[in-house]
Amino acid sequence: MNTAGQRTCCGCIDVHTHVIPHDFPAYAGKRPDAAWPSMREAQPCHRHVMISGNVYRTVSNQAWDTGVRSADMERLGITRHVLSPMPELLSYWLDAEDGAMLSRYLNETLANMVAHAPDRFSALGAAPLQDLDRAIAELAFAVGPLGLAGIEVGSNVNGVPIGDPRFWPFFEAAEAHGAAIFVHPLRPAGMDRLVGPASLEQIVAFPGEIGLAAASIITGGLLTRFPRLRIALSHGGGAIQALLPRMQYSWECQRALRESIPVAPVDAARALYYDDLLYSATAIRSLIDMVGDDRVMVGTDYPFAIMDADPVARVASLGLGEAVEEALRWRNAVAWLGLA
Repeated sequence: MNTAGQRTCCGCIDVHTHVIPHDFPAYAGKRPDAAWPSMREAQPCHRHVMISGNVYRTVSNQAWDTGVRSADMERLGITRHVLSPMPELLSYWLDAEDGAMLSRYLNETLANMVAHAPDRFSALGAAPLQDLDRAIAELAFAVGPLGLAGIEVGSNVNGVPIGDPRFWPFFEAAEAHGAAIFVHPLRPAGMDRLVGPASLEQIVAFPGEIGLAAASIITGGLLTRFPRLRIALSHGGGAIQALLPRMQYSWECQRALRESIPVAPVDAARALYYDDLLYSATAIRSLIDMVGDDRVMVGTDYPFAIMDADPVARVASLGLGEAVEEALRWRNAVAWLGLA
């Protein structure tokens, strides 16, 4: 195990934390209507994330200040944060050239944060998946010269599910580079069916969206094609817990499904990793029963309002014994990140 792996021993790795830079460079592209992000002052220690002239979200200095973040980690008993961009910043809707410029800025920002405290932080960068050639090039730069652990990808790219075979060249490159992949909901399906405040996007629509992404990975045969690829699903895989028994039963009963889906859905699901961001000991135990105790990791969604406020206690509340708790707290994350 390398030094980073030793540092996490007996501690806790949080694989699901987000970063928003303190500032963004001025837009230098060719489209005056581009949804390029910027930052604006808000109340003390906070800034507004501005997209297309509107406040997308107001965030605190936890999102960019490594000192504040480190103090929170100490308080929560977290040994390592895996940093990734706020998902909206993946910006797959930008022109390819603009998307590549923004990904590069995000990746350099993340690399600088890791360099500030490499024993505390790992990072997953961005890649402009609206253009596969640019995405593959940025992946190589992120995990090569910048030394990032992998890439965060959205659950869909402008409506195309992440498991679609058109993205296979990117995942082939990720496998070749040994990059960890973290799948996060992005602009979820079903928003027109929600009744209530805008925050229901994260609360209600995200679990369904990540479940659809998981299903696309399973039914598309991604890990059959690239068996050494290490993919983790955020939000505990969301609705995949409800979908998987139906998928498995139908796969066993319907010859057409067995012919089109190369591996039993249950076996494919057990080849993925998952964070434990399900807010319920019962739900986390169910996830472990479904995919195995070597596939689940701590994830909090720091620093956002919906974050799990005491992840170490959450793992302890499962009552699964010291060896399993250790696997959930850090061993599984070490394997997924490739730190071992």
